[in-house]
Amino acid sequence: MNNMVTSMARFGVAFAQRNKDGVDQQRFVTLAQESLPDLYRYAFWLSRDPALAEDLVQACLLRAWRSFGSLRAHNAAKSWLFTILHREHARQFERMEPQCVTNDDLHARYDCYLDTSNDSCTTELRRAIFELETQYREPLVLQALMGCTAREIAAVMGISTSAVLTRLSQARKRLHRVVNGKATHVATQVRPH
Repeated sequence: MNNMVTSMARFGVAFAQRNKDGVDQQRFVTLAQESLPDLYRYAFWLSRDPALAEDLVQACLLRAWRSFGSLRAHNAAKSWLFTILHREHARQFERMEPQCVTNDDLHARYDCYLDTSNDSCTTELRRAIFELETQYREPLVLQALMGCTAREIAAVMGISTSAVLTRLSQARKRLHRVVNGKATHVATQVRPH
């Protein structure tokens, strides 16, 4: 994450050189700084790798900067950035050879990035989320951890809102089965729309 802050400073220099209109530059830098923690957290949940998550966020911000003029509504910026990040992840995933790692190794290796609490319920739920297939994990993370609505998730993933709701329902059912009823509390706290 410290590398991301350094990168943001470098982005500022690049923005100043590329854009003579300081208003757009300042709006973008503010948007990027506000969104950086959520983008990184989402990228980490997608990639399960801190270094790749940083790369994804950098690529996302570069693409966002290039097309910043196409952003019509500032209130849509969050889902716009998540969509760019989602597509960057798909591009990275197409180019790389996935490394086989057990869920236990993955959990132990990246525990510090996920949550500071080490109670058994959180650990079990975190492990269950990591074990979900991507098509279920991604909308669940976007909704439960990032606070996105079903419509925003649909826009990010390029699927219908009803498909998002179905995947969320399936994700909760799968989590429930894995953690034997302990996920019910979490499933009732997420926003449906």
